[in-house]
Amino acid sequence: MPLEKLVLIIVCVIAAAAVTVWVGAALLASTQLPPPVGLAVLSVIALCAYVAWRVISERINNKDDDHYDSFKN
Repeated sequence: MPLEKLVLIIVCVIAAAAVTVWVGAALLASTQLPPPVGLAVLSVIALCAYVAWRVISERINNKDDDHYDSFKN
């Protein structure tokens, strides 16, 4: 892998992490909750969103799970 691509990947990852922290800090500031409570709430919301995203994407992309497709109307 060329050094330029490696540096580009590292810069993109650092920038994405910085944007994530900035958005999280903005959401915490807008809720007027103490930082530990707000961070806990955001963590739970993020975990639930991640699980929901995985379940929905698995159901959409799994062709073996579509057992209703074989039924005749």
